[in-house]
Amino acid sequence: MRTKIINVAFVVLALGLYSCADNNYKVQSQSGKLVLNFALIGETQPSYCVYYDGKQIIKPSTLGFDFKDAESLGKGLRIDSVQSREFNERWEMPWGEQHYVVNHYNELRVFLSERKDLKRNFSVVFRVFDDGVGFRYEFPEQENLKDVAIIDENTQFNLAGNHMCWWQAGDWDIYEHLYKTTRFSKIDAINSKSKNELAQTYIPENAVNTPVTMKTDDGIHLSFHEAAVENYAGITLKVDTINLAMQSELVGNDSGIKVVTKTPFNSPWRTIQIGEKAGDLIESKLILNLNEPNKLGDVSWFKPTKYVGIWWEMHLDKSTWAMAGGKHGATTANAKRYIDFAAKNGIGAILVEGWNTGWEHWIGFEDREGVFDFVTPYKDYNLKEVVEYGRGKGVDLIMHHETSSAVTTYDQQLDTAFALMSSLGLHTVKTGYVGKIIPKGEYHHGQWMVNHYRRVLETAAKYKVAVNVHEPFMATGERRTYPNFISQEGFRGQEFNAWSTDGGNPAEHLTIIPYTCLLAGPMDYTPGIFNIKLKPYKPNNQVNNTLAQQLALYVVIYSPIQMAADLPENYEGHPAFQFIRDVAVDWEQTKVLNGEVGDYITVARQERGTLRWFVGSVTDENARDLMIKLDFLDKGKKYQATMYVDAPDAHWNDNPTAYEIKKLEVDSNSELHLKLAPGGGAAISILPL
Repeated sequence: MRTKIINVAFVVLALGLYSCADNNYKVQSQSGKLVLNFALIGETQPSYCVYYDGKQIIKPSTLGFDFKDAESLGKGLRIDSVQSREFNERWEMPWGEQHYVVNHYNELRVFLSERKDLKRNFSVVFRVFDDGVGFRYEFPEQENLKDVAIIDENTQFNLAGNHMCWWQAGDWDIYEHLYKTTRFSKIDAINSKSKNELAQTYIPENAVNTPVTMKTDDGIHLSFHEAAVENYAGITLKVDTINLAMQSELVGNDSGIKVVTKTPFNSPWRTIQIGEKAGDLIESKLILNLNEPNKLGDVSWFKPTKYVGIWWEMHLDKSTWAMAGGKHGATTANAKRYIDFAAKNGIGAILVEGWNTGWEHWIGFEDREGVFDFVTPYKDYNLKEVVEYGRGKGVDLIMHHETSSAVTTYDQQLDTAFALMSSLGLHTVKTGYVGKIIPKGEYHHGQWMVNHYRRVLETAAKYKVAVNVHEPFMATGERRTYPNFISQEGFRGQEFNAWSTDGGNPAEHLTIIPYTCLLAGPMDYTPGIFNIKLKPYKPNNQVNNTLAQQLALYVVIYSPIQMAADLPENYEGHPAFQFIRDVAVDWEQTKVLNGEVGDYITVARQERGTLRWFVGSVTDENARDLMIKLDFLDKGKKYQATMYVDAPDAHWNDNPTAYEIKKLEVDSNSELHLKLAPGGGAAISILPL
């Protein structure tokens, strides 16, 4: 399916931008509800502030840069000129949470230059949407600024209050810390490190990773992130708990330099999503809209799908990635067993981890370069035979490339690895970067790795391969430009429930991530665990949700690839597995019906190209009584709702597998009463009669 641009309007603004004074300009969103003011503080320092519904959301905040071997840029500036425009388009997502996206903003472009000395110049571009603001720096080619080494980007976000925050420590290497819920003034990143077995972590400042989400005392919801990061470092936000302020703290390397580039260049967009309700943040497409249109053209060779895999059994210690030890999971026979199960149940793909040689030396070693190649299977795994067997049954293989963060090794083999996939007709790969980055001194979220992840996407695209990246740099909407970027990890996944010594993911975890890291893009959470207590494999661990919540996650957590993660034997003959068979993975539209960050959420999604709807609702450790209206259904049509809900005595710890299936006829006038158990949920298929 080709991405189509529909109904484009590009005009110079007469309305929406006005000058208050010689050095003061305002631009407002289309509705007029969101207003951004740009001014020169002291007539020389650029700043901005943001108002929503007449209330100040961001107080005057300054902008600028510090460079290595060059004067800072941020004071002593003048406005050379100002331009404005309105832009309005409707574009088609080849796959996604919805079919079409409206991209409508008013733009203010301010051209700035130094009053004296070097006369260096740049622009700040603001785009104001009804659902938030994006802005970036644009540096043209110029005589007195050619080679650029950025030590700090001094972008401020001065808050208008001590907001409630859902935050994660500003780790340069990993996002697998649990989210904290505190007032802004109580953020303490240095002492918040998750007490678990993370393969890598580095938290140098009292800073937070983005997206970071907040709620004002007036009930306004904010989320801070970035968009369209290219040849630049990822951002963390350094926290000033006294003055209630944040400032950009770019991820660097051990040299102390954050970004090395040349003019011309653009910074990433700094984004502030704003909504009256928590669900407004989820429905916002601001981050996507700040990225460039599809560069790849037709990507119909990728099909959104559900998958099974030789994966969970390793986390349960039923089998191993490595062949040594006699419990190798990735055998030809075992892969065929999973394929048979997938084919029987209409599941389109299988992931096989541990198929290639090298797993005996992949983690816990310094000398990891050259450990893996991405073409050589273990002797008990016949790659071609597995591919052909699956194809004969309508099941595709998802390739697995674990790099153990030996990045140079992977870079050298990209073409070889993807050429093999192409020769076998494979179109999806899961990549992994467990461990400290090699070369030493680089970090997962720094410029060097940002460029590597982009090379992987671009190389994969040449071979018609879609990428699901684990241990990633947080997505910034690039899936619009590169629709072969289909999913990522980017938070604590299901696997922590199997082996983490800190108790796994608490019940509230999955009521926080839709409003935080999921705002960045699709996540590969791997839901669908039916054996909640993990017996007999992991008697000291469990999944901290009910079975009904595990079903609901297929709707609440969006990804175009969704795993039926449990062992096939735990699904065989289980009535609740019908929901996993039925649920879609590609959507016409998405609606957040209710929710509060960290408490609960209910999401309804319509399958793309059909009238089928699916609803997922999850709660934290507290039971909930929720009423949902079905007014999103087509009027005049009848549907059958099949509800997979917690039993009256269900509880995430005491009785997690107790559930009920209810069927009833509904229409657009119907309301459903959902009684969610502690740590529970509800999954509903609504199919036209």
